[in-house]
Amino acid sequence: MGKLKISLALWSLGASPDVKTLEDQLRTAAEIGVKGVQLWCVDYGPTLPCVLDPDRCNSQFRYEIRELVKSYGLEISGFCAQLSGPRRFGGLNEEDGLDKRIEKTKKTLKLAADMGSPIVTTHPGRIPRDKNSSIYAIMKKSVSEIARYGEDVGAFFCIETGMEPADVLKSFLEDVGSTALKVNYDPANMLHFGADEVVKGVRTLGRWIVHTHAKDHNPKTRRATVGEGLVPWNDYIAALREIGYKGWFAIEDETGIDVVESITRGKKFLEKYEI
Repeated sequence: MGKLKISLALWSLGASPDVKTLEDQLRTAAEIGVKGVQLWCVDYGPTLPCVLDPDRCNSQFRYEIRELVKSYGLEISGFCAQLSGPRRFGGLNEEDGLDKRIEKTKKTLKLAADMGSPIVTTHPGRIPRDKNSSIYAIMKKSVSEIARYGEDVGAFFCIETGMEPADVLKSFLEDVGSTALKVNYDPANMLHFGADEVVKGVRTLGRWIVHTHAKDHNPKTRRATVGEGLVPWNDYIAALREIGYKGWFAIEDETGIDVVESITRGKKFLEKYEI
């Protein structure tokens, strides 16, 4: 066994609209002492660009950013390509503008492969339990197309946990049946379904988990500091150990509350574990 591979979901420090801001965030990550970073790679909205959006991040720039990350002694644990449709968070479950969102997601998979860290995570939308629903059909079609492209370029499209129960997600993964379709496991998100489901979900989704977010939830303080909330970390880490997980734990804190301090405390908490 060895120490956990701890990275930082870099958007916890804010948006990265330009290289200077990204470099400042990388410097902070290095000062905190994490070993890797997960990078946001799509525009945050129509008026807030992301420096790594694949429509403006050409091959030379991809190489330069990869070298910039390395210069701070960091690895890239993966990327996040969170989109939304006109009405729903996720965007791969509604028809309006769907083709554009599929193509954008494919481009992020190619970017991830080009940059040597072929993991792209997202919430594609809530997967219905009813396989006969129209929304399920839209999601299966769009995710299948993206996953097939992932197979072609050698990248994994990872659905983040928390929008549906683990058994529903497992059934969807089996239904799509792609080797490029995987899971980004977020234990705090699984608290929506009860603390027991944090651990049960690992065993349900085990063979698909290739990346995780390290996040917690304290209902009293509203903070996400790892080790200070409701996530049963001992049992959760033990379950990941059981399934043979050896990947990254990307600390994520989107609360905006003393984030650097929160990340630093969370990192210290995780360092006591081995996997």
